[in-house]
Amino acid sequence: MSTNISRRQALMTGAAVAGSAVLLGTGLGAEAAAAAEPQAANRGPKVKPTIVLVHGGYADSSCWNDVIRELQHEGYTTIAGSNPLRGIPTDAPYIASLLDSIPGPVVLVAHSMGGTVITNAAAGKGNVKALVYISAFVPDVGETQGDLINKFPGSEVLPVSVPVAYTKADGTTGTDLYLSKDGQAAFAADISKDAFRVLQATQRPFDADSFIFPTTAAAWKTIPSWGLVAGRDKAIPPACERFMYSRAKARKVVEVPTSSHVAMISHPRTVARLIKDAAKATC
Repeated sequence: MSTNISRRQALMTGAAVAGSAVLLGTGLGAEAAAAAEPQAANRGPKVKPTIVLVHGGYADSSCWNDVIRELQHEGYTTIAGSNPLRGIPTDAPYIASLLDSIPGPVVLVAHSMGGTVITNAAAGKGNVKALVYISAFVPDVGETQGDLINKFPGSEVLPVSVPVAYTKADGTTGTDLYLSKDGQAAFAADISKDAFRVLQATQRPFDADSFIFPTTAAAWKTIPSWGLVAGRDKAIPPACERFMYSRAKARKVVEVPTSSHVAMISHPRTVARLIKDAAKATC
């Protein structure tokens, strides 16, 4: 009796092994293997997103240097995009083309007027997983930066801006705005005088028409957002920042009570932490 049972068990085991081999050679086997692959991938380490940082007016990409060091130390690939500062019709397509060149997920970060740019540029970009606004504009469709900066009192930056005429490519005359040497209190009160002198000397001016171009898309309606409020901001009033982040239903808002407008320079670790929070939550 025991011999028959053993022989029967061996036959059944052999049939099961043969059946498995046949199954693997069929479409069903391939489907099962394919279904197992994503599960295995999910158990592996996540791919870190590329962090794209977009500066605003009166600045250039170097304003992100200390934030970049923090992010690179944590293993994040970083790109500080050069914002043309000519207004939405030029700036948004330019940054959008940069986003198209990046494989894999992206966390898109902006300061000041750069917020308007990413709000338009990220629309429809499936690789952009999070938007992070650092004392930045977050406009809705149809709004202009002029609308928003005048919505709440407290901005002091335009009186210390110097208009300079320039010739556009089509031959018409435009106006660039530069931050004057007297602009530290309004723009960067919490950095040293030496640091401000360097910032002011290396600044990128922005076209004054940037304030009048209406927003054509609002990426924050489909992409989760994070925000930082600079508590002593005299460029974009803190009340305006709170309003915009609340309207965008930001997942997290950090307020730095002592920060001027340039939080990424004066509080780079806080800014980097917020960016990493966004990256870990969405990628």
